[in-house]
Amino acid sequence: MQGALDGLRVLDLGRLLPGPYCTLVLADHGAEVIKVESPFEGDYVRKMGPMIDEDSAYFWQLNRNKKSLSLNLKTPEGVAIFRQLAEGSDVLVESFRPDVMDSLGLGYKDLAAINPRLIYCAISGYGQQGPFRHRAGHDINYIGLAGVLSLSASRKSPPVMPAVQLADVAGGSLWGLVAILLALQAREKTGRGQFLDISMMEGSLAFLPLQVAQLSAGGGIPRRGEGILSGHLACYNIYETGDGRCISLGALEPKFWQSFCRIVKKPHLVDKQNAPRETQEEVKKELAELFKKRTLQEWVELFSGEEDSCVEPVLELDEVADHPQVQERETFLDAPLKNGGFMKQIGFPCKLSSTPARYRKHPPALGEDTAALLQELGRSGVEIEELKDKGVI
Repeated sequence: MQGALDGLRVLDLGRLLPGPYCTLVLADHGAEVIKVESPFEGDYVRKMGPMIDEDSAYFWQLNRNKKSLSLNLKTPEGVAIFRQLAEGSDVLVESFRPDVMDSLGLGYKDLAAINPRLIYCAISGYGQQGPFRHRAGHDINYIGLAGVLSLSASRKSPPVMPAVQLADVAGGSLWGLVAILLALQAREKTGRGQFLDISMMEGSLAFLPLQVAQLSAGGGIPRRGEGILSGHLACYNIYETGDGRCISLGALEPKFWQSFCRIVKKPHLVDKQNAPRETQEEVKKELAELFKKRTLQEWVELFSGEEDSCVEPVLELDEVADHPQVQERETFLDAPLKNGGFMKQIGFPCKLSSTPARYRKHPPALGEDTAALLQELGRSGVEIEELKDKGVI
């Protein structure tokens, strides 16, 4: 089956999460993704537990369908090999701090001079310009500076750390993908590549279009727990059930709220959906007491009828794979392990009717494809052995 990106060659210098997740999607759709790694340690995530068959489960999730080229870019020979690869590649993804690639002679201007069609995607914490361009940071810092973290809690609580890497994945990987696909489309028209500057902090800020609109329109400064979608409304909230589990109520539209009130036999709450704060707190208290009268499963059964009211259980991650909606959609894939058995992985979440994502090969061992790629570049067996002896590969 043909992939949407068959024939596309991608050089992946990313490590850990943002860059590799970006190139994973490209690889799942047919691109030849060459993961360029240091011959001495490779991608740091290779050593992060938990382990499966002596390999990192994290590495397996992020690097299926890729090739691995071990290459020491701190040597002249390594730089020469990389430049030769870049000359015939379509996309490059890196996640170093600004100026690192320039210092190696492998920055965008250097590579565009030999390959004007190259699309060069640089994912960094704060972007290529500004006083923070060289500043170290992690996901929590990026969403903190972007204002996302300040909104993540109830009104009377301090900010709550998200359980997922918002800045890394959504602010970095996904915006990088968007930019790459836009640049590929632009290249169809112009014949030229371009430089893509992806800031994980700015990518996180892009999650706040409604909040920024509120602020710009003089609607007040958005505060945690006070937005209609962040805890202010009783009809859009999370409640604890009688067995200590949680349930989500998202009856935001009047018809869903009316349906909910009918099902739980609380008709007096219908007119209080958009009441002032004090009344909202009273309704929240009443609903909190109500939800504690039944177990989660009992509530699920009560709301399983044909009448929509936007009530769903808060599932633990180990329960998600068994949910009938997830099973029907084949959201997870069973990736075969080297020594038999399977590892459950998250597949590509979008369903393309003609060019679906494909699982083609397991993640590569460090340097697994080095010899084959160098032979493709014209290196002989003797030359490859010499490069090994010099610590280039």
